[in-house]
Amino acid sequence: MGAKKQFNKVNIEISNICNLQCSFCPEVVRTKKLMEESVFEKVIKEVAPLTEQVCFHLMGEPLLHPKLERFLQICSDQQVPVNLVSNGVLLTDKRAELLLHPIVRQVNFSLHSYNDNFPEKNYDEYLDKIFKFTETAFEKRPDLYLNFRLWNLPKVDEMENPIQKKNKMMLEEVEKRFQVNLQDKLDSNFDVRLQKSYLVKNRLYLHFDTEFVWPSLELPILGSKGTCKGLSNHFGVLAEGTVVPCCLDKEAAIPLGNVLEQAIPTILESDRAKAILKGFRERRLVEELCQKCQYIQRFD
Repeated sequence: MGAKKQFNKVNIEISNICNLQCSFCPEVVRTKKLMEESVFEKVIKEVAPLTEQVCFHLMGEPLLHPKLERFLQICSDQQVPVNLVSNGVLLTDKRAELLLHPIVRQVNFSLHSYNDNFPEKNYDEYLDKIFKFTETAFEKRPDLYLNFRLWNLPKVDEMENPIQKKNKMMLEEVEKRFQVNLQDKLDSNFDVRLQKSYLVKNRLYLHFDTEFVWPSLELPILGSKGTCKGLSNHFGVLAEGTVVPCCLDKEAAIPLGNVLEQAIPTILESDRAKAILKGFRERRLVEELCQKCQYIQRFD
């Protein structure tokens, strides 16, 4: 077993284009972009010594990228495990086969996105293809971690019934398909602050979280004290190659550099990056975007 690497993950936005427009996920203002293969290959080669895994996620839907198969092969060639986040709507048989690639370590399906976009639609067909993929993974990739995400809960202090009716119906479908009893686990004492992840079967988990407001320079300042896991646990690379300190900097409000102009290790050693990281360690928020970020409050 090798030495632990500097970062747990690097978020790589292979596409900032999405097939949905969720109410909880603000539209991307940046120019719509698919990451080019040459940029992706450069990023992977440079982060391979730095990170335990890469996550195809920041904004956008990764299943939209026409070179997804090639990107997975590049990761395989560099022995960089992949964590992928998808809404699952575009999960065809061919794409499902791609997600069973041995280099894929984890697949996360954001189930809450479907109801948000299609509240009047029956979701049987949508869930069925995700369930079929899950069952195939049980058989062909028993080592693959799978998360069904329901990140649509209200704030904890607003929770009268945290498992809302729309989630309850979806959870009943999960129970029926995988022959499990979830109600005992998700009882009246359910508190997402204490536990977010619940085992369903094999390596399939339900993952809950509350909605949050994406940070923006247009929001009011919330404070200058706090910390974050950006630049210590992870960082992001946007579709056009801009390196950002955190997975929530969707508009590159804190651009640290661009992989087309500098190597990633050089970017991470920049004065701005080091000042941000030093501030987090001292519980100081040195960047304006960080001072306006509600998510940082979760680390208090």
